[in-house]
Amino acid sequence: MGQKTKTFIAITLPIQVLLVKWIGNYPNFVEEYYSNGIYPYISQFSRILFGWIPFSFGDLVYTALVILVIRYIYKHWKNIKRKPLLFLKDIALVLSIVYFTFHLLWGMNYHRQPITWKLGIEREYTIEELVELTQYIADKTNQYQFELTGDTVLPVHIPYSKKEIFSKTEEAYANFAKEFPDFKYQHRSLKSSIYSVPLTFMGYGGYLNPFTNEAQVNGITPKFRLPTVSGHEVGHQLGYSAEGATNFIGFLVTSHSTDPYFKYSAYNHALGYCLSDLFYKDEKKYNEIVATINPGVKENFNELRDFWLKYENPLEPVFKSVFNTFLKVNNQKEGIKSYNAVVGLIINYRKQQFPHN
Repeated sequence: MGQKTKTFIAITLPIQVLLVKWIGNYPNFVEEYYSNGIYPYISQFSRILFGWIPFSFGDLVYTALVILVIRYIYKHWKNIKRKPLLFLKDIALVLSIVYFTFHLLWGMNYHRQPITWKLGIEREYTIEELVELTQYIADKTNQYQFELTGDTVLPVHIPYSKKEIFSKTEEAYANFAKEFPDFKYQHRSLKSSIYSVPLTFMGYGGYLNPFTNEAQVNGITPKFRLPTVSGHEVGHQLGYSAEGATNFIGFLVTSHSTDPYFKYSAYNHALGYCLSDLFYKDEKKYNEIVATINPGVKENFNELRDFWLKYENPLEPVFKSVFNTFLKVNNQKEGIKSYNAVVGLIINYRKQQFPHN
């Protein structure tokens, strides 16, 4: 590639940033022409192209790119020191290409209408509504824990392999799409990440590769949590970028599943968010509801806590801070806190579906 071409591509980076920011001011346009226009075709094509591969192709691509970058710097170190401006141009060139590809293949979804707009619900709620939901979710979690174990003291252990969980996630989406056709999901591309251990050290349960559209799940996560994590990542595949929205989608899909293990996973996951929110808003009510939770459910919570504690490290807050900044830059003003938006979404969804309850 000639230097003039490199210069041209490099200087388009700030132009792209401004253009994306400008288009982001028109979420209806993004919703109609990108998220519901060209993106579904891009997503389906990518899933057909890479979904059949039994391992994460995107993880291998990332690995190869890192190796190539290290190799390039090692081989050209003298030239880099001698002509640093040319090296900076190369960096700008790469960033420009990555930025364009990211937004074309998936990233513009950050600027679509929120899921509250699509479903016609709100996010705000009162403490009384939070208490009511938390007790309801706790009761449902207890119900499925007892149904699956036959005892209140035993934790739930999902008997399926990861491959079976991924297959059942696809089935759960098919079942959910009967009521909500917009969430139709075909050509599964849902995989356990090759880098599940590094993901755990970073504190992540999974991620969507925006370049290959592979939904990556942290494969060493306790199995009782995998159905909702899988549902969450497929929500990203379908074009929903906000973490609270995909938590909500993951809950809806798994709770509407015909499989009791999936239902338990959905309510257990939601219960964690509800209790966390309630603890800071009404500790007395929090303690009252915790006292009603089956010991087996608490054992699953302990299993999850022990899992994350095992991999706790000083760099995890750094990774979370970087991701928090990334979310804020990409139109999620609450950053990582947006995960907790699932509580308000569930409350208002239930109010919409069951207005007289």
